[in-house]
Amino acid sequence: MASPLSADGLLTALRDEGLTVVEVTGWRTHNRDGQGPWGPVHGVVVHHTGTSGAEHTVEVCHDGRPDLPGPLCHGVITKDGRVHLVGWGRANHAGLGDGDVLRAVIAEKRLPPDDEADTDGNRAFYGFECENLGDGHDPWPEAQLAALEKAAAAICRAHSWTERSVIGHLEWQPGKVDPRGFTMDRLRERIAARLK
Repeated sequence: MASPLSADGLLTALRDEGLTVVEVTGWRTHNRDGQGPWGPVHGVVVHHTGTSGAEHTVEVCHDGRPDLPGPLCHGVITKDGRVHLVGWGRANHAGLGDGDVLRAVIAEKRLPPDDEADTDGNRAFYGFECENLGDGHDPWPEAQLAALEKAAAAICRAHSWTERSVIGHLEWQPGKVDPRGFTMDRLRERIAARLK
C-alpha cells in the first residue's frame, strides 16, 4: 500500500529511468478526483488506445471520449517512445475490475482469472495508454516497448514494487483484450531484468 507519487516525483522517476517525457499543458491538475479518491496505489495497468497518430492519441487520452471524460490515463506512450503526461490524480483508465486480482497484485503473487468486476481500479492503479490499434497487426516498435518497460519500472522502483505489480487491462477487467500484440508475461520479464 502506498500513497501516489507527487507529480514532481513521477517526473523525476521517469527521467531518471532515461525516458523522454512530454508535459501536456495542465497535466499536474487534470484528474477525476471529484469522482472519488485516488490511492492508496498498488500497481500499474497497461492499455492500448485503439487509435493511431501520436497527436490524436494524446488528445483523446487527455480530453476523453463522449462516453468517458479524460484523462483516460496518466501517461501516453507513443510509438516513438516518448511518454506524454496527460493527467495526475484519479484517471478513467481501469474501471471496475476483479478484487481477487487486486489482492494478488498487493501480495505480488500469481494473478487469478479476472472473472468479477467488483473493485474500483481507478483508485488503485497508475495507468499508461500505448498508441496502438489493438488489432493484433499494428506493430509495437522497440522504442515504444522499451519506453513502456522503463515507465513501469520507474514506478515500481519508486515504490519498491516488483514486476508483479504491473498488469494488463485484460488481466484486471473481464472482457478487456488490451494490450494486444505482446504478452504481459514477457513485459514483466523485461521489467524484472531492468529492476535488477
